[in-house]
Amino acid sequence: MHINIAFRILGSLLMFFSLTMLPPLFVSWVFKDNVGHIFIEAFAYTFTSGFLLWLVFRKYKEEMRTKAGFLVTVLFYLALGTFGCIPFLEADGVGLSIADALFESFSGLTTTGATVITHLDDLPQSILFYRQQLQWLGGMGIIVLAVAIMPMLGIGGMQLYRAEAPGPVKDSKLTPRIKQTAIALWSIYLGLTTCCALAYWFAGMSVFDAICHSFSTVAIGGFSTHDASIGFFQSAWIESVAIIFMIISGINFALHFFAMRDRSILHYFKDEEVIFYLTMLAASTLAVTGLLCWFGTYEGITAFRLAIFEVVSIFTTTGFAAADFSAWPGMAPYLIFFGAFTGACAGSTGGGMKVIRVMLICKQGIREIHRLIHPNAIFPIKVNNQRVTSNVIEAIWGFFSIYVILFLFMHLALVSTGMDFLTAFSAVGAAINNLGPGLGDVALNYADITDTAKLLLCFAMILGRLEIFTILVLFTVMFWKK
Repeated sequence: MHINIAFRILGSLLMFFSLTMLPPLFVSWVFKDNVGHIFIEAFAYTFTSGFLLWLVFRKYKEEMRTKAGFLVTVLFYLALGTFGCIPFLEADGVGLSIADALFESFSGLTTTGATVITHLDDLPQSILFYRQQLQWLGGMGIIVLAVAIMPMLGIGGMQLYRAEAPGPVKDSKLTPRIKQTAIALWSIYLGLTTCCALAYWFAGMSVFDAICHSFSTVAIGGFSTHDASIGFFQSAWIESVAIIFMIISGINFALHFFAMRDRSILHYFKDEEVIFYLTMLAASTLAVTGLLCWFGTYEGITAFRLAIFEVVSIFTTTGFAAADFSAWPGMAPYLIFFGAFTGACAGSTGGGMKVIRVMLICKQGIREIHRLIHPNAIFPIKVNNQRVTSNVIEAIWGFFSIYVILFLFMHLALVSTGMDFLTAFSAVGAAINNLGPGLGDVALNYADITDTAKLLLCFAMILGRLEIFTILVLFTVMFWKK
């Protein structure tokens, strides 16, 4: 039975996840912030729960199949979000309710970056580090990490990899074995994080801030150790580092792998998705810069500097802030916010619908126009000179349809909690696209919305991180049939 297998693996994964409470404990010891006990408690609760699950279901050792892969992935994210909120509940000075703690935890693990915590500058360093670490683990995917270092998953690891991997094509492997693929991805991820931390440090951040912000930059998460986010530093050099690494992290990690393997950057310039992605960022930056200059909000280089930062941050669904873009005049806030719906490239750490899906929808639209002129002609859709199968196109349209329907229902649900139209619309968009900052009353934080709204948004965050179908498949009758 796939339920029993799922619970056995879930127990093992929880025991593995409990170890992530140890680095914040070390940070607490280094900075002597006197909150280390909460991470010891969180470790004990998580490890014990995982061990008990494994103990009860340890005899079910059948090979994990597709159904169990979907179930484990969803259960694991739910469990991680739940156990991950323990430090926020226990920490002195944070004062979060259960709904707030769950919101902060799920926001971190899904790399959404929405927060209910204010006065970040006054929090203990270990709590700040823990928030950043949650995003870093969720960026590449903690399940991918587990596949890399837990051989006990065996062949079934491919089922977990497919369930968690972002993008319309989930069967591609960089190496013959899925474990080697997971190790390769996490090696690149770790290397980028290290380079980003060093760059932040050279640009003027403290060692602690550099490490913390590298976690959320490469993960495209957006959490910061300061209320003012990147704007706290008032440094063009730091903003430049953030822009560079947000753009890099928004590109398919498979391209990073091939570029490193072949020692050539030509892979990036030959990929249509990357070209579309960079063109979109460049065009939007120029448009926003023009708007800021037109309205006299900023002038010259300052307008360009803030425009490119906010465009890259929001379009890649990172959510860092160098300025409050929601207060900018005209259509600038809406142009920037709608960029998050496209998001980053498939196979990256970014959110949104993914650039490849939007690009293929555009190609499909152009093909339909051509068919009106030549009804009997055949116009194949190609990406990188390779024909895209009808199955992929159908899957993309199915994803887009369900995405829109769920967005509308969740928008109505938030409006029913008392939110105004703009706040509800942007809150759902920010959550399901794993963006973070919204417009209206959620432009700065989500502290003032109702608990019901926070829990609804937690669900939206998981939907976005697991790309909808991984969760919705559990609600079908066919899934539960033998």
